[in-house]
Amino acid sequence: MSEPETQLAGRERARRIGIGVVCVWFLVGGIAHFVLTDLEMRIVPEYVPWPRAVVLVTGVLELLGAAGVLWRPTRRAAGYGLIALTLAVTPAHFYMLQRPELFDVPYWALVLRLPLQVALLVLIAWSTATPRSEARSGPG
Repeated sequence: MSEPETQLAGRERARRIGIGVVCVWFLVGGIAHFVLTDLEMRIVPEYVPWPRAVVLVTGVLELLGAAGVLWRPTRRAAGYGLIALTLAVTPAHFYMLQRPELFDVPYWALVLRLPLQVALLVLIAWSTATPRSEARSGPG
């Protein structure tokens, strides 16, 4: 295998690992929305109406996104959806920072969530993007 082929194979392996991390992240998170609904509802900011519905709908969206990144034809759309969902729930992280006394979480962990959120967004975008080699050659 030539050096460019080796690099391409390494990038593809890393992308697959990234897809796996994204899938597991949202699969576990989505399940938590149904198993720990009351706990998840606590982080919904007070100004958001119908917190139970919000938690359940976002749980469904997380599960759909986790499944969608696994299938190549839906991967890119699922990535866009998960990016939008991640941005949409970001106010919950700021709410937790503003009201840390409501949560049994160390403040440093609440602060750490914000850069982790950015890293997650980057991972979603990178791992679900169509690889350049695939985009040039087209499908099949």
